[in-house]
Amino acid sequence: MQIASKYEPNRVEEHWYAYWLEHDFFSSKPDGREPYTIVIPPPNVTGVLHMGHMLNNTLQDVLIRRARLQGKNACWVPGMDHASIATEAKVVAKLKEEGISKANISREDFLKHAWEWTDKYGGVILEQLKRLGCSCDWKRTKFTMDDDMSASVIKVFVDLYQKGLIYRGYRMVNWDPEAKTTLSDEEVVYEEKQGLLYYLAYDVEDSDEKVTIATTRPETILGDTAVCINPDDERYHHLKGKKVIVPICNRVIPIIEDEYVDVEFGTGCLKVTPAHDENDKSLGEKHNLEVIDIFNEDASLNSYGLHYEGKDRFVVRKEIAKELEENGHLVKTEQYTNKVGLSERTKAVIEPRLSEQWFLKMEELAKPAIEAVLKSGEVKFFPKKFENIYRHWMENIRDWNISRQLWWGQQIPAYYYGTGQNDFVVAETKEEALEKAKTKNSNIDASTLRQDPDVLDTWFSSWLWPISVFGGILDPDNEEVKYYYPTNDLVTAPDILFFWVARMIVAGYEFRDERPFDSVYLTGLVRDKQRRKMSKQLGNSPDALKLIADYGADGVRVGLLLSSAAGNDLMFDEALCQQGANFANKIWNAFRLVKGWEIANIDQPEAAKIGVDWYTARFNQVLAEIEGHFGKYRISDALMAIYKLVWDDFCSWLLEIVKPAYQQPIDRKTYETVIRLFEENLKLLHPFMPFLTEEVWQHISERTPENALCIADWPKTASIDEKIIKTFDFASAVISGIRTIRKEKNIPQKEALQLMELNVEGISSKMDAIVKKLGNISEINTVNETVEGALSFRVKSNEYFIPMDGAVDIEAEVKKINEELNYTRGFLQSVQKKLSNERFVNNAPPKVVELERKKAADAEAKIETLEKSLASLE
Repeated sequence: MQIASKYEPNRVEEHWYAYWLEHDFFSSKPDGREPYTIVIPPPNVTGVLHMGHMLNNTLQDVLIRRARLQGKNACWVPGMDHASIATEAKVVAKLKEEGISKANISREDFLKHAWEWTDKYGGVILEQLKRLGCSCDWKRTKFTMDDDMSASVIKVFVDLYQKGLIYRGYRMVNWDPEAKTTLSDEEVVYEEKQGLLYYLAYDVEDSDEKVTIATTRPETILGDTAVCINPDDERYHHLKGKKVIVPICNRVIPIIEDEYVDVEFGTGCLKVTPAHDENDKSLGEKHNLEVIDIFNEDASLNSYGLHYEGKDRFVVRKEIAKELEENGHLVKTEQYTNKVGLSERTKAVIEPRLSEQWFLKMEELAKPAIEAVLKSGEVKFFPKKFENIYRHWMENIRDWNISRQLWWGQQIPAYYYGTGQNDFVVAETKEEALEKAKTKNSNIDASTLRQDPDVLDTWFSSWLWPISVFGGILDPDNEEVKYYYPTNDLVTAPDILFFWVARMIVAGYEFRDERPFDSVYLTGLVRDKQRRKMSKQLGNSPDALKLIADYGADGVRVGLLLSSAAGNDLMFDEALCQQGANFANKIWNAFRLVKGWEIANIDQPEAAKIGVDWYTARFNQVLAEIEGHFGKYRISDALMAIYKLVWDDFCSWLLEIVKPAYQQPIDRKTYETVIRLFEENLKLLHPFMPFLTEEVWQHISERTPENALCIADWPKTASIDEKIIKTFDFASAVISGIRTIRKEKNIPQKEALQLMELNVEGISSKMDAIVKKLGNISEINTVNETVEGALSFRVKSNEYFIPMDGAVDIEAEVKKINEELNYTRGFLQSVQKKLSNERFVNNAPPKVVELERKKAADAEAKIETLEKSLASLE
């Protein structure tokens, strides 16, 4: 196999990924080995690869590839989420482009369009994950709308309903007017928005008096059914029992009293709109107020909006404020900042809305999940700090609103046979529903049954993911779920800790009486250099595929992982990917160097023998560090340890130690050992840089598919020779000292030097050969006193001397030192002058004064060193 002059990631990646797939290296079937299982956080079927996906899936691939090398039966299950809201929005938009309105077609026709869209555009992200090198078992790819997955969801709904945990209730819900569906509390994000506080005057009935209320939403006055005052507010005692007239609609409404009203906020008078505010709803129920809903499902005003009917709420806000001002009911406006709820999916401003929905009781279900994370430790979070967030959510959990007013998703298996509130049955199929309904009314037939039009929340399918992907809901005792479940690691982002992670833990204990996974690794968010979260709106998110094309998948993987400690946000900089690409080139060039050496059957040099012994010990030391990092899920630390081992210890030290002289061969023993160590390095690197390492591995020697790096053996830990490592560290410091003198004095490497050490306990004689080779030292001697006229350096408490013997132009060196002495003395004088100024010392910040004193001390120390050097040359 010919070795290219430079590493070509685009060619290499396509070749080796096809090779891995061809030989089925990613597939898994139950066998006698220890299983290692990861289920992918299923990306939306509408999704495309972005930086968050790249980080998350790279981490998963590192874990799964390492497990595969460790000999475990590694199974990484890929898949996609049907994403009800996002997908339905895409399909509705596509139909609109074709002149078709969802309102004018049947549910069946809409679902045909949705499946066509999914088949054509869905799943793009899974193909993109292959570009990143993700070693998923693609034969196991699941979709939350697959027949078996949907059947699992329906079965669970029926089971929970029969246990009395699912109920239908009329509640105030979060309404997304763009998606035209309800949302759970967790799907609402709050942002501070700058708006206006409107002070509106209501006429008191049969009086010339007015009462003023303050509101941020003047359009909702059309749904007002009371004005509320605090019974202890003396300002309004005289209004007890009276009524006011709502401006514009002229509705007469009562003045009620309740301690809920904050006398300090606004005017102390509160307008009550029970249909459009959770707290107003509670007041309305307490005081038996009328409920008037003024909005259509798209948040335009309905007939209660009078002449504003059909107009959007925000348009009406401006227009009604103008009308109120014109008729004298707008007293004033003030700038006001408040938190506004937005739909996580569509970013539309949420409307509180009274609606009949399906709910899942969560309080009892949550208890085993709280125990597992916060008490028994059966499920561990990395980093542990996220347990506090989990605790807050789970100990304050509310019932889960699981119904959505959409068509794309699993349709709720409730069938209505009458008009009464309880005239319905819940069953897995329409046939079963008919049988149940007939026990209540024998005259019912199939045509009478009407299935609930709503679908289930997407999360109600994905909370079953670790179980349902192995068929564990429909067939709880099947071989696969018993083998692969519970899974090992879950890698995900903290922003779905409650949406998904907590609910999967709940489902695990409810449906299998067991945790769904052992550990949860929570990544940070990928941010730009200005710490902003990456988003399409800000335009600060780079094209993930372009990064791969520019830097190679391995370069991008390394760039991401080097700066992504668990739970900490990643400040992404494209330079990180360049660093990763540079690392790939470093390894490739190191390989080319080694393969370019001529091999001969000659004796092994002493330096080479010591070098490989040292590197073997160093490798074992780093391997132990890496195992520790993986055990604590410090993946970036593990990569950094390998990075330094390969770049510094292997490339910069070992290869220099063993490298033969110019146009000379290397001995066979050293060569074979270096190749073996190179292979061990590749094994450590493979989970992080799969493409490059497989390419080098396959170039090292002819390999059969059974010997591919992808399925090789992870290095085994061994005893560590601490003594040789410590001795080498000292020797390398001596070599660095020699190199510094060469650099400072412009002494070429080819010119041999003598080295004298004052302390005979300095370099172990075992390291003499390495110091001589790398420092180009002709001989090493010990001395009992300072060597006059020699250049010196220190390593710890030991002093080393290099006699000049004409190696340095003494006259030029004296001139150079004198120039530096003069400059440093002048600098010291300027600092001392500043410090002798009492005004400066007394008025400057203490840190500034301390910095100047340090400058003076450093200058004095430098002058002393320069004077000693000058004395040794004169």
